[in-house]
Amino acid sequence: MSRPVIERRLTEVGERLQRLRADLAVAEEQLAHLMADAADARVRSLVSETAQSGSAHRDAERHARAMERHRDDVVADIARLETAQDDLLDRMGADD
Repeated sequence: MSRPVIERRLTEVGERLQRLRADLAVAEEQLAHLMADAADARVRSLVSETAQSGSAHRDAERHARAMERHRDDVVADIARLETAQDDLLDRMGADD
């Protein structure tokens, strides 16, 4: 692979990593908020013991789990791109 192609791919990977890291920060902040909401809903469900409060608790838990899966996907994407970036850097170093 030629050096200009490697450099272009490194730039693309770096930009994508930057966007994913920003997405990760947002996802972690939202996850913390959703986890707190789920914990509050759980307490309300235990105290009130109504079907409606139980439903609210389940909904809050479901939202928190969905955000957790999203965050895990972003973390996996970041790891994959970091590996690709390392490979590209190795190729660039091997060309020298």
